[in-house]
Amino acid sequence: MPALRGHNAALVLDLLRAAGEAGASRPELAEATGLTPQAVSKITARLREAGLVAQAGRRPSTGGKPRTLWRLVRDARHAVGLHLERDEITAVLVDLPGGVVAAHRAPFDLGAPREAVLDAVAGAVRALPVGAGRGRPLGVGVACPGPLDHRTGVLRRVTGFPQWDGHPLRETLSRRLGLPVALDKDTNAAALGLALCGGQGAAGASFAYLHLGTGLGAGLVLGGALYRGTRTGAGEFGHQVVLLDGPECGCGDRGCLEALCLAAVARGDTAEAARVLGTGAAGLAGLLDVDRVVLGGRTVLADPEAYRAGVERVLAARAARTDGRAVPVSVAPGGARLVARGAAHLVLAPLFGRLEPGTRPEGPGRGGAGGGPGGGPGKTGPPPADSG
Repeated sequence: MPALRGHNAALVLDLLRAAGEAGASRPELAEATGLTPQAVSKITARLREAGLVAQAGRRPSTGGKPRTLWRLVRDARHAVGLHLERDEITAVLVDLPGGVVAAHRAPFDLGAPREAVLDAVAGAVRALPVGAGRGRPLGVGVACPGPLDHRTGVLRRVTGFPQWDGHPLRETLSRRLGLPVALDKDTNAAALGLALCGGQGAAGASFAYLHLGTGLGAGLVLGGALYRGTRTGAGEFGHQVVLLDGPECGCGDRGCLEALCLAAVARGDTAEAARVLGTGAAGLAGLLDVDRVVLGGRTVLADPEAYRAGVERVLAARAARTDGRAVPVSVAPGGARLVARGAAHLVLAPLFGRLEPGTRPEGPGRGGAGGGPGGGPGKTGPPPADSG
């Protein structure tokens, strides 16, 4: 029963998050969740006591009693999101719906000695107004280059930085920051944020987020769910070999999409970089039958229309040769903060029942990945009233 109550509370919170400031009535929440009006009343009462929801006014009567509307309290809780790039760190503080309320950006060196890297990460968190009238944040979501093991929070042989192989970054940062920490690849974090509040189609939609910055990777949302793969290694899009015996890639192979794309970027040939990216996107679209392709990353943002149009041309040519269905291509909203904001959703998503069981942030005293904002393993409900 406690887990069931947590699940139902998460459903209600997610609906109120989607409803925005306009809010929703208890009968509407009951209809959307399939819960009884009495159950919804109990849930909203508990959420109100925890400070997570508040009244948003009343809907005019259509013959009966005016209905009270409920809304999510945006600043009731906050989360920190970190994007660790190879040469730059971005930190954001976000509210419950995922809106950025503060941000910090600074140079960063992922290849520096380990203690210096950890100090820089802690400094980026301290640069945010954490606790300035907002209380203790729910946790810290960290997005960085892969490969890594999302379940255990351990880095693998990060492309170009093999010295991080086997390091338990989630556990290390949780101890240093004194907060629960969730860790994932930058592409997965961005895709999760887009799926939750990026307007990427209806529930159940599938899309590929392609991130071109200092590297090239993909985040996959299939059937409305973030797809990480059995060993959380999905999305190593940039390391498909497309030119046998081509230029050497940072991963140690030759002729990878990433190597070809970054080589074109380095010589200033944006059209060729977009064509290479489009070739990879076309293969991905054919393999997974996604509804759309979304582009992001520092390099794309430097010339977004050129990349969008270039990738779209390759996909249109593929469609003309196959089923005639051109996959739409767009540039992700959110700009340079997209990945960091998505990282914060690694912490927020369990509150709304949007992550798989057993993927809770690691934190002091939690004893593993099963713990989370709702308490014990498997819970998806809100934190206790005194947390955050």
